[in-house]
Amino acid sequence: MKAKGIVQIGIIYLIATALGFLVFKVSNNAMSELWALFLADVVATIIVWFFGLIHKNVSVYDPYWSVAPPMMFTAWAFYKSAFTLPVVLLLIAVWYWGIRLTGNWAYTFKGLDHEDWRYTRYRETQSPFIFQIINFFGLNMMPTVLVFAAMLPGFNLFESAEAANMLTWLGFAICISAATLQLVADTQIHRFRDGEISMWWGVWTMYASIYGLDWLILAPVAMTALFLFISIPMMERRQLQNKPGYAEYRKNTRMLI
Repeated sequence: MKAKGIVQIGIIYLIATALGFLVFKVSNNAMSELWALFLADVVATIIVWFFGLIHKNVSVYDPYWSVAPPMMFTAWAFYKSAFTLPVVLLLIAVWYWGIRLTGNWAYTFKGLDHEDWRYTRYRETQSPFIFQIINFFGLNMMPTVLVFAAMLPGFNLFESAEAANMLTWLGFAICISAATLQLVADTQIHRFRDGEISMWWGVWTMYASIYGLDWLILAPVAMTALFLFISIPMMERRQLQNKPGYAEYRKNTRMLI
């Protein structure tokens, strides 16, 4: 069942990628390149969401989080014919992060008959109509939008011909350290979330090394907010319900670190 499910999801993502590419090609003449890419990202998400409806499983979307950024950054590098050192460092960091996170998903994946407990909780506590609204906008589209926003500093690296500097290398080191932290601490939820957030701060740091401080700092801030105010609190409530003594543990351990 697990192998069959992975193959099915692989096919779904190939379909989503193909249609997203087609949308980008068609819309690129009618809008700016980044808006065309965002539209392609949205269409690909809708395809994944649609197959999630067919399988009655929101977890079909789960790999999107880690598959989309490496694929999109790589496609953008070829599209822009941009392989400067900052871009190469970005690609190495994002692929390292994406492979690790996707590998962890594949390892824990139990098949299409198993849905993440967070989605199941929404399904069980909301009316079917409300759940489908949450499903489309909250569980599928919102992560896509936030991840794309977090990628914006990275996309701007493709426009610069400047060489890497010390701050660029620092951002690269933050990204690699974040992914490595996840790699060695997958079972420790607080460190995992901290690594996830650090990844996008690393991408922004690489951007800031060339362009300086500007409004794009909101990209990693938004990603941080997603974990601090939505993802981690849900995990905290579940831990309090299922793990005796967790309340005492939480008094001595900060939520994020």
